[in-house]
Amino acid sequence: MTAGAFPVRRPRRLRGTPALRRLVAQTRLHPADLVLPVFVKEGLDEPRPIGSLPGVVQHSRTSVVAAAREAVAAGVGGIMVFGVPTHRDATGTGLDDPDGVLNVALADLADAVGDETVLMADLCLDEFTDHGHCGVLDARGRVDNDATLDRYASAALAQARAGAHLLGTSGMMDGQVGVVRTALDGAGLADVGVIAYAAKYASGFYGPFRDAVESTLVGDRATYQQDPANARESLLEVEQDLAEGADVVMVKPALPYLDVLRRVADASPVPVAAYQVSGEYAMVAAAAANGWVDGDRVMLESLLSIRRAGADVVLTYAALDVARALHGA
Repeated sequence: MTAGAFPVRRPRRLRGTPALRRLVAQTRLHPADLVLPVFVKEGLDEPRPIGSLPGVVQHSRTSVVAAAREAVAAGVGGIMVFGVPTHRDATGTGLDDPDGVLNVALADLADAVGDETVLMADLCLDEFTDHGHCGVLDARGRVDNDATLDRYASAALAQARAGAHLLGTSGMMDGQVGVVRTALDGAGLADVGVIAYAAKYASGFYGPFRDAVESTLVGDRATYQQDPANARESLLEVEQDLAEGADVVMVKPALPYLDVLRRVADASPVPVAAYQVSGEYAMVAAAAANGWVDGDRVMLESLLSIRRAGADVVLTYAALDVARALHGA
């Protein structure tokens, strides 16, 4: 060999066996990284399948507790709870009603699994309003940011008192994190954290979720959720939420916004979550059902890409199945 010459490197040497690939894997997926979203439907006696979300159900109060216990046993890191009420009104009074479906479900789950998991609550009005928007409407039919903040503060106290560890401020109102943080601290609930949906886009990928919560929305949420054309704007949202006391910041959806997720992860001093939303999940499930893709493989690959882009935590409807697959691997 000529002096100064070196053999050609062969990266494939480290790909030759499953054991080698595991040893040098640069990104790992663990059940504790995952959060399982669940829907609790008021008045149900047994789970009800959601047609556009294969394998996902609207739970009864009893079945959601069973699902939570399964998730805990599988090592899933947390559970995000959404309520589906039978009554809706203009201001979403069911959201902060201690006897409302979401708060009752949170209390049931807190009693059943306590601190064995991280219990998260969706803090948003859209499932509880008769118009389907994430806030209170003004006389012109537009979302009133400041009036909505008052409702969020009240809901934060109800959810925290019901047993939630983290509150997911998903409504994309300006100042929402600060208002919720102030309400919690003022009520002696400083240990309850806030997940800021800092970069939540006005996306077409939410369709199956709206079936799951029986959304009454007419129109869209483009006036308060982010424009899919914009990326730098996300960093402004994150900066504001951090200044207001966010404990975790989130990007939603995940896969179509991996570039945004990377930017947020590079800038954030707190943990970063990403939500693999209903449309992302449903596409994989539908393709797998038709035999077009290997569903398990594609789901794992998708979740790894979200982790690789910078997410510390991933919300996914596949959390329980993936956790079981990882334990079996």
